[in-house]
Amino acid sequence: MKLRCCCLLLVVAILSVPGFHSSAQSGTKSDPLVHARVPLQIYEQAPLPPLSGRIDHFTADAKRRRVIFSALGNHSVEVFDAFTATIIHSIKEGLDEPQAVLFIDELDKLWVTNAGNGKVMIYTGADYKLEKTIDVGADPDNLRYHAPTKTVIVGYGEGNVAGFATFNAVTGERVGKDLMIDAHPESFQIEEQGSKIFVNVPTGGGVVESVDRKTGAISKWPLKGVRGNYAMAINEADHRIFVCTRKIPMFLAFDTESGREVARLPSTGSCDDVYFDARRKRVYILGAEGFISVFLEPAQIWTYEVQD
Repeated sequence: MKLRCCCLLLVVAILSVPGFHSSAQSGTKSDPLVHARVPLQIYEQAPLPPLSGRIDHFTADAKRRRVIFSALGNHSVEVFDAFTATIIHSIKEGLDEPQAVLFIDELDKLWVTNAGNGKVMIYTGADYKLEKTIDVGADPDNLRYHAPTKTVIVGYGEGNVAGFATFNAVTGERVGKDLMIDAHPESFQIEEQGSKIFVNVPTGGGVVESVDRKTGAISKWPLKGVRGNYAMAINEADHRIFVCTRKIPMFLAFDTESGREVARLPSTGSCDDVYFDARRKRVYILGAEGFISVFLEPAQIWTYEVQD
């Protein structure tokens, strides 16, 4: 998604869409692709300053009401204040093609992965001062915080040397041996209560892999008829992971216990991020085509698309 001048959209889901509850609760069969009149409402639109290259991933500092995103092509991380609707800080120290950003609220720290130099940078949450630099491996990408163990897991790798490195979230020290997989990991999700990592591996046609953090055992779930699986979200309580593909644009749901595909529906194209709203049981898919697809689960799934 090439962006040189862009806008940040703050959207609020509408719970009382006309006709939504009646169609959802009637139990009648209908076309799975249903267009609602007002599925999402733009709350605010804020122009961003010109940035070179593309924007990658986002995180949020909820306490300070800030959205933090990596401007990969600009070699910077930008801090957007949701209250004033402006960029209030730009981080550049030590950054080289920053990809993923992770703000840990309880530790007040910001973690950033860098594709260009293979490093992870840790910054203080209050003033964004560089606190620690960690050598991880080639092309570190997505990272996740595992709250029960207070660890950060980073996906990295190129070619057939790829895997997950685990770090103490407080000290930044590497913990144990890396978990190795066959190819570069894209988006992944971690069970809070279990021991599995679920990861998208699009190389070689595309598979979803289930990796046991305790034993290193890997189960592979090949994709059927679609490729380009980059984005992923998890609904751990209902044993579901949600995967978005780019070729063909598709929303897939898998049972995490069996690896069985349980749902498949068309979605917005060029998806790079997907989020699960546990309270509303909704999945939000962000696509570079200029749409947000919204799916409702578990009994039936509808999709709503809104264009910028």
